[in-house]
Amino acid sequence: MIRMSAARVREPVRDEIVCYYCGGKTWRDFVIAQDDLTGKPGNFPFVVCSECGLVYQNPRIGVEDIKAYYDDQYIAHRKKTDWGMLARFYERAMERHDRRKDDIVRRYMTLTPASEVLDVGCGAGTFLIRMRSRYGAKVTGVDFKDLSHLPGWRQIDFHCGLFYDQTLGVDRFDLITMWHFLEHDYDPLRTLDTARHCLRTDGRLVIEVPRLDSASYRWYRERWPGLQAPQHTVLYSKEMLLSFVRRAGFEVLDYLPYGAFPAYFYLFTGLAFKILKGKGLNLSLAVFPYVLGQILLSPVLLFERRLNLAMQTVVCRKAA
Repeated sequence: MIRMSAARVREPVRDEIVCYYCGGKTWRDFVIAQDDLTGKPGNFPFVVCSECGLVYQNPRIGVEDIKAYYDDQYIAHRKKTDWGMLARFYERAMERHDRRKDDIVRRYMTLTPASEVLDVGCGAGTFLIRMRSRYGAKVTGVDFKDLSHLPGWRQIDFHCGLFYDQTLGVDRFDLITMWHFLEHDYDPLRTLDTARHCLRTDGRLVIEVPRLDSASYRWYRERWPGLQAPQHTVLYSKEMLLSFVRRAGFEVLDYLPYGAFPAYFYLFTGLAFKILKGKGLNLSLAVFPYVLGQILLSPVLLFERRLNLAMQTVVCRKAA
């Protein structure tokens, strides 16, 4: 099921940094991670801040060098299309993911053709395309990888680059989403501050990230898929995620111990990573056992929202 040859990546520049939350300069070792998904070489240390307890990658790869790790093998960009007889299954899985995002949003607001939606870290843009086609909303995306050649992107006002470097306007957006973006960010407080300025007074900010204090982390530790080294820079427990958004000037409307992203993906890949030990996962060969495992675990997955398996989502508005 398993092996994917590692792509050649030159030795990246690594920067030693202070804590993203409190600026602390002392830490203790937490875990050494590897690029378990693609098998690219390297060891990537995560540390715990001695002052506030935030877990983050340190030293981290410089912002220019990290781009090499968002290549054609990076699953979220969906560049692989040759799924053969499983193509229909793959497309349904991707559509279900966007549908689950939509379901979360609809619980907290109603979108109309007058609404403006911003997706930070928009990747392949399929969530924004859904918001446009279903609600007629005006949609804007930001990502530092330009995937605007993909189908449907003419509907999207796309900005390529770092979020906090963009000129997007003040009090403009009714909805800002960050689906698995904040754990990649190189300055999360600055990102959240930028989002607060862009969000309308009655708007909503939705953030989904992997949950460090989850069952899947306890099971897999250094092979936990939520580490996703070296792309993930920060690992958020529930306490730290809530602390970040509140410090940035947001009021928490709801906290969900699950997300739109399926926790089962972490359960499956975590086990595969334990077996492979950094050799990389061949996604094409893994599809069959992935589907079989999903069928076998379907009774357990019915209770995903109660089990704190892997994900977390926070829904916010500007604090008064």
